Amino acid sequence: MCLDNYFTSTRSGIADLMGHPRFEFIRHDVTEPFFAECDMIYNMACPASPVHYQWNPIKTTKVSVLGTIHMMGLAKRVKARILQASTSEIYGDPEVTPQSEDYWGHVNTIGVRSCYDEGKRVTETLAFDYLRMNNVDIRVARIFNTYGPGMHPYDGRVVSNFILQALHNEDITIYGDGSQTRSFGFVDDTVDGLIRLMNQEKTIGPINIGNPNEFTVKELAEMVIELTGSQSKIVYLPLPGDDPKQRRPNIQRAKELLDWEPKVQLREGLQKTIDYFKALDLRKYSKPTSHTAHHSTINQDKVTRRLSYAIC
Repeated sequence: MCLDNYFTSTRSGIADLMGHPRFEFIRHDVTEPFFAECDMIYNMACPASPVHYQWNPIKTTKVSVLGTIHMMGLAKRVKARILQASTSEIYGDPEVTPQSEDYWGHVNTIGVRSCYDEGKRVTETLAFDYLRMNNVDIRVARIFNTYGPGMHPYDGRVVSNFILQALHNEDITIYGDGSQTRSFGFVDDTVDGLIRLMNQEKTIGPINIGNPNEFTVKELAEMVIELTGSQSKIVYLPLPGDDPKQRRPNIQRAKELLDWEPKVQLREGLQKTIDYFKALDLRKYSKPTSHTAHHSTINQDKVTRRLSYAIC
């Protein structure tokens, strides 16, 4: 069973799953309660791109807080195992690198990104309180930047932005001087890490799921231009508020506890993503933050169309 409200996803993204005997889709906003019988819950709901989560920050916070309360409550009632999707953003603009799970972060509680950062920090608090108070069988994954086939073309983050701009020979826009770093995880690796974490029999603390290879945003732009053969030029715009300068996961816990580490490196993953974007008919897509989007819905499939927000 899969729940989504199509804020940053489309029905076409799960078209190949419709009709599968073990797949059921329900359009639902997790800020409202949901009742079902299930064994495992993947709670992935929340827009992950700043463009989308800043569009309505109050609703973004509600998705994290109310959505997690509802899903933890469901897990408690039916005694299901639940995986809560957290994020590298809980580390904020980190003062240590790489970021390991014992680092408490450096987050601005009143900034323009706080709706997402603080919302996700609360989801972790709720998860561990449900464990301590009600013995709910929880898993918490801190997911770092994920990309790959299945992304919405107007996702709003650097990989999709750069690829679309390059394919149309438009200027590639970098915010700041491009020296800020990110660690990009290919979607297949991320999903593999989440499944391994869910299937781990012992309840364990938060686990970083990300690629420890670190690239500057400028290096990413140059690689996209190279792989697409684009004539695009790089232009620089002012850096948004609270944009983290460095992001790199320490994945030692994932290696030891899950026997997991990413297999797909950036060049290979970008090529697969570029091929996916080349095949898209962009006329079928609209920007989630356009006026056609409904103000009452603000969830998204954070990682992949197959685990957008699923109850299995």
